[in-house]
Amino acid sequence: MKNLKFILSGGGTGGHIYPAVAIANELKSRFPDAEILFVGAKDKMEMQKVPQSGYRIEGLWIAGLQRKLTFQNAMFPFKLIDSLWKSRKIIKEFKPNVVIGTGGFASGPLLQMANMFNIPTLIQEQNSYPGITNKILSKKANKICVAYENLERFFPKQKTILTGNPVRQDLIDIDSKKDEALQYLNLDPNKKTLLVLGGSLGARRVNQLIEKELKKFAALEVQIIWQCGKFYFEDYKKYISNTIHVLAFIDRMDLVYAAADIVISRAGASSVSELCIVGKPVIFIPSPNVAEDHQTKNAKSIVDKKGALMLKESELNSQFSLVFEALLRDQGKQDQLSKNIKHLALPNATKQIVDEIVKLLK
Repeated sequence: MKNLKFILSGGGTGGHIYPAVAIANELKSRFPDAEILFVGAKDKMEMQKVPQSGYRIEGLWIAGLQRKLTFQNAMFPFKLIDSLWKSRKIIKEFKPNVVIGTGGFASGPLLQMANMFNIPTLIQEQNSYPGITNKILSKKANKICVAYENLERFFPKQKTILTGNPVRQDLIDIDSKKDEALQYLNLDPNKKTLLVLGGSLGARRVNQLIEKELKKFAALEVQIIWQCGKFYFEDYKKYISNTIHVLAFIDRMDLVYAAADIVISRAGASSVSELCIVGKPVIFIPSPNVAEDHQTKNAKSIVDKKGALMLKESELNSQFSLVFEALLRDQGKQDQLSKNIKHLALPNATKQIVDEIVKLLK
């Protein structure tokens, strides 16, 4: 197929950007001559992350609606019109064969315009509870690739395909990397390792919890890899020691997962999908500050199948110590959680999604 062109749009958080990049990489490996363009929101992290991955990106002047009356909300209609106008211009000039949306506000205007020009569109929904952008776009989209079962209640059934979320391919076989990981991270092979993940931006409540529990972890002889997020690194770097590794973000996810014995994590969609593939015992602490409480729903879909434990933020003070210590001391429980969460993994998501994109080229 000659001169293929694809536009990918999604962003705002790592959870929307990472799947888009994974899909782009798979398209590039199948169609080396294809042209790929990303479209994101002007002031969001995709404007840095996408060029770092080697792709060109155009920014739209778009932002989500806030939950309360703000100046930002008053500006929303203007931003939307501006973004639709710019999307129209991008599509007319670039002439894509297929447009792919992975969620986030920027994908709204772009896919809306693609639909108006009758260009095939595919959306990829990462969460167990879809965001508003994807719900609106699904009516006109040609294909909807989802990561969880039972999403037909939100999307047209005949267009919905269960694929899972794209994850980093280097996570598929981490068991063989344990020794390399311990060396790379300078960890003691005789101690249990706790990995703490707060998401790409960090999680204040999780960080406060870890700070409060540091003495307890020391008493239990647990070493920690603590990804606190870029907004919080200055507050917590003072705790760095031989047994406490504090990081703003993590470059080698494959190695931190390989080193970990237990993981504490937010329940963003990408993290949940990665943790299924990695197969480590997990305690989810969902963020309550997200649309439709979708992190709790993501975590619950794993907990219901006995693949992880979950604590709400409101339960941390009373429950965390008990739950963590019980899990740490119970190797049988750790093995059971690992086995169960691995059953829920969908490791071929990226290839399946690109298979669906290829069908739209026909």
